Amino acid sequence: MARITASSAVLQQLDPVWTQIREEAEQIAAAEPALGGFVFSTVLSHDRFEDALSQRLAQKLGHTDVGADLIVKAFEDALEAYPAIGEAARADIVAVYDRDPACSRYVEPLLYFKGFHAVQTYRMAHALWIMGRKDFALYLQSRASQIFSVDIHPAARIGRGIMIDHAHAVVIGETAVVEDDVSMLHDVTLGGTGKDVGDRHPKVRRGVLIGAGARILGNIEIGHCSRVAAGSVVLHDVPPNRTVAGVPAKVVGYAGCEEPARRMDHVLRDESGPDGTV
Repeated sequence: MARITASSAVLQQLDPVWTQIREEAEQIAAAEPALGGFVFSTVLSHDRFEDALSQRLAQKLGHTDVGADLIVKAFEDALEAYPAIGEAARADIVAVYDRDPACSRYVEPLLYFKGFHAVQTYRMAHALWIMGRKDFALYLQSRASQIFSVDIHPAARIGRGIMIDHAHAVVIGETAVVEDDVSMLHDVTLGGTGKDVGDRHPKVRRGVLIGAGARILGNIEIGHCSRVAAGSVVLHDVPPNRTVAGVPAKVVGYAGCEEPARRMDHVLRDESGPDGTV
């Protein structure tokens, strides 16, 4: 018994997110026996978080065209080449738990949240894209769009600590960049403005909060720790630490806090700067 306790303590220290997910999965299985098989196959039968993640995504994405077993194998190849995928996925779970008041357990994004599933599918597809397996990556993009209603091109560059809440009708284009610790809601588009080729999509810097229904179009920069109000259409660069709103969007004040993506406050107020300016 002492050996089991010691091993659990070591796992808790080395991988606290996975340890917490397993403990919560055990609680679900005990409280809801009807879900025991689902929880066991998805979480408790796996030794590593990465294996559980691959299995859960493959369960969602598998199809008669390409079965879940082949998708798991592709994910294993991606994880072997880019093990940082697992670290980024853990950061995403922590972000969802921290920012989404509807998320009360670490296990919930892994089991239920399609925004988390869509971002992790993108991470796998992005790795395969870099590895030269572009058709498999595009297939995953297509399936994720069908299953999760989230269309992220596998060539886009997305950081860690990302939360897409509700995650319906989200589009992120090929040359878009989303840096660390960004939060966005449903119906957000990071798109182009026409048929131009090359670098044509937005660059969203660290800590940005993007409200529901926002459209950010063109090769423009959304400065770090800024806010884009719901329903806005952004066609020009946004300075750091500002709030923009409207169609077309204009600066209406400061962001109101140091980390909008974590605070998740979408209410527009008179957000003047320290010197009284906007």
